[in-house]
Amino acid sequence: MSNRTVMGFDFGTKSIGAAIGQEVTGTARPLASFKAKDGIPDWTQIEKIIKEWQPDLVVVGLPLNMDGTEQLITTQAKKFANRLHGRFGVQIALHDERLSTVEARAHLFERGGYRSLDKGSVDAASAVIILESWFEQQF
Repeated sequence: MSNRTVMGFDFGTKSIGAAIGQEVTGTARPLASFKAKDGIPDWTQIEKIIKEWQPDLVVVGLPLNMDGTEQLITTQAKKFANRLHGRFGVQIALHDERLSTVEARAHLFERGGYRSLDKGSVDAASAVIILESWFEQQF
């Protein structure tokens, strides 16, 4: 088991959630959500958190249909992952995220009711779930 710092992204066309985690503990915490326009974020904001946290690996959630087939947003998420790699030279892993948003909403609702379900916190919480689920599959 290594002690890599891993950053996770929950890709969306309007918003992209980010989380940071440690491989040694297998836990993650939400960082931020970034507005996106047709899946394209403000790259300077992304660059800022990548420089701040210097992750050893970046995990990008792959939104698949429930039957495992790809959809338009799957291709966009792959493009986002490729751009992260191209711009910042970070190692990328793609991770099936089929139920992460549903799970994030449930967790947030348990903690704070409807008030905690604003889009930003759901996206960042989804990134945490993607990352922690990726950690689980590593062991």
